[in-house]
Amino acid sequence: MKDPWDTQMEALGAFIRARRKSADLSLRQLAEKTRLSNPYLSQIERGLHRPSVRVIRLISDALNISAETLLTQAGLLHAADSATPTLPEAVSVEAAIQADQRLTGQQQTALIAVYHSMLGQE
Repeated sequence: MKDPWDTQMEALGAFIRARRKSADLSLRQLAEKTRLSNPYLSQIERGLHRPSVRVIRLISDALNISAETLLTQAGLLHAADSATPTLPEAVSVEAAIQADQRLTGQQQTALIAVYHSMLGQE
């Protein structure tokens, strides 16, 4: 039986891989943007390594998604833990935009930026 944390890391890795691919980035390009090694990022994407908050932040910046989204995916942050009342909706809206494979990475980033501007978050 798998450890729940391992299952969560696999889900995080799959989420990062999907976001990287939707942004049309190779693993090498993501490594360059984050200044992390290819093998390390590959291990994260395969759920074999548990990234630190710093690494999650580097990846989120490179993929133009919020660190909160990745922290939530990693199981390190629950949407209800935030002091910002709009975070659960924001995470849900962001996740829906990011999950829509019909949109390019640029379109997803633009929609999320518009959404944040509407909420007064920049």
